[in-house]
Amino acid sequence: MSESPQRIEYIDKAIELLGRIGDTQKGWILEAAVKMAGSIAAGGLVHVFGSGHSVIPVLDVFPRYGGFVGFHPIMDPRLMWFNVVGPGGAPELLWIERAEGYVANFLKSFDLNERDVMLIYSHGGLNAAPVEAALYAKRRGLQVVAVTSGDNYKQAKPTHSSGQTLGSLADVMIDNCVPLEDAMIHIDGLVEPVSAGSTLSIVAITMSLVSETARELACRRHKLSVFVSPNVTSIPRDHNERVFEDYAKSLKR
Repeated sequence: MSESPQRIEYIDKAIELLGRIGDTQKGWILEAAVKMAGSIAAGGLVHVFGSGHSVIPVLDVFPRYGGFVGFHPIMDPRLMWFNVVGPGGAPELLWIERAEGYVANFLKSFDLNERDVMLIYSHGGLNAAPVEAALYAKRRGLQVVAVTSGDNYKQAKPTHSSGQTLGSLADVMIDNCVPLEDAMIHIDGLVEPVSAGSTLSIVAITMSLVSETARELACRRHKLSVFVSPNVTSIPRDHNERVFEDYAKSLKR
């Protein structure tokens, strides 16, 4: 049995990672927040898309305590997993998100217009799913915000037939500051690194986007419809019911 470390290496790496995001990505996060606030204030939506593990921030942006109407999560159970192998399993998901043509057909079900912003997550930024989501949005005049790995953007070659990557299509690209391989911890005697960093990174970036977009909207005197924990006793008991009604209305524009 190995000796326990004096510190937990992942926690140290996580603190470094968040500090790096704050030091290097603040400007891009603020620029994206201004674009998103402008869209919401004009009656548009911020559509949020990811596949595989990148669906996690999509799930977290709304409905989530502290989230608000204006963000529109776009989710497809075929681009998520609810099993490891077999129906709904990871191998099937990986195949679908790399298959060209699927996402373009999927997005036809949604009302996307030029007032909107498309926020897309992908650590690699190479698979067909995020690339085609960006291409589809750009063709319809939307601004695209990408949260992806800067290392992948700089070093990895495009795999989509368009020759594009998510980063190359973005109007604003936010670097998740996580290395190419995602996993951040190297263990003596083990070839493969362990403990991914991108989930931690993109959730922190997402909540930063939520808070800075809210700040910008408040400066514009735009009324926010915020989903609030029932533990906040100062709001009416039917508050969240009205939030869901506001959300439904926002999709019927």
